[in-house]
Amino acid sequence: MLGYIGSGPYCYTNSLAMMLGEHSPSTAVIETLTGSPFGAQLIGGSLPLFDPYGWHPEAGLDAAIDLLGWSCTRSDGGTPGEALERLRTACARGPALVGPVDMGLLLYQPGTPHADGGDHYVVVLAAGPDHVELHDPHGHPYATLPIRAFLAAWEARTVSYIDAPFVLRTGFVRHRPVAALDALRRSLPGADRWLAGRDDLPMPAGSLGGAAAVEAVADIVAQGTPPGIRTLLTAFGVRVGARRLSDTASCLEEIGLPGAASVARHQARILGGLQYPLVHGDDQTAAAQLRLLAPGYAQLRSALDSTTDCGADAGSVYGPNHSHARPAPSSAPRAA
Repeated sequence: MLGYIGSGPYCYTNSLAMMLGEHSPSTAVIETLTGSPFGAQLIGGSLPLFDPYGWHPEAGLDAAIDLLGWSCTRSDGGTPGEALERLRTACARGPALVGPVDMGLLLYQPGTPHADGGDHYVVVLAAGPDHVELHDPHGHPYATLPIRAFLAAWEARTVSYIDAPFVLRTGFVRHRPVAALDALRRSLPGADRWLAGRDDLPMPAGSLGGAAAVEAVADIVAQGTPPGIRTLLTAFGVRVGARRLSDTASCLEEIGLPGAASVARHQARILGGLQYPLVHGDDQTAAAQLRLLAPGYAQLRSALDSTTDCGADAGSVYGPNHSHARPAPSSAPRAA
């Protein structure tokens, strides 16, 4: 089966790949290592996302960086002036991974500002006296933005899964060379934990994960998809979810797990097939597709468990002490 190559909402993955440079594996590998393909969630009963219950990009980045044999310094908080000084100090040494930022406040993008931009990640190249220069993986290399506007976006007031604003990752160090296939094999215990359903991560009341989340989304869609949910799913959720699963299928094939790869690819095809009916208002067809999708996550876990030892070496990457929780749902979609 032919895999997918093309554009898609992979902002933190593309940003991390830029930071790792010549040592970076493919974005398909990075996205799989984040754990994002291994589940679905309905946050607070109202925000559907095709990533695992309790998962968010901060947890995913930390996992991928560790699995690939790297470390970095993560900092956050402070006043806008203090954050800007941190950024300038970092950029004096090299590029910096910045995010989440509020995509709706990145004013070089057409149609901004707007209130529903969602979370986003960029790589800042330079922070001068008046402007920042950055690579935005949503199609904007060498974009510039006035300092005041950039700080407003970087404060990320609409993003609920961070504990403090102005999140910055710098000082990337490669401690050991790790082959992509080895990193993927080491990630399997974490994938199993996400598919099983994490119960150690704070979530808003009414949140659901896995098949229950997808069935609940199907119920919402069957009753007539609310405009905000339709926009979230068609502009972001379906696109990124289908690509994640497609990339994961390719990665599972590469490490010799054809059964699990087949399940992941089947999930990707079902999810990708939601785009047309959702765009054109055929909600009954979309709801039926979602009900076909729901049992696939348990099937993927079963396929992984039947071929791999998923009981070891998960704690350091996906253990219960991760500090970044998502305390409340956001109405804004995640961005590219």
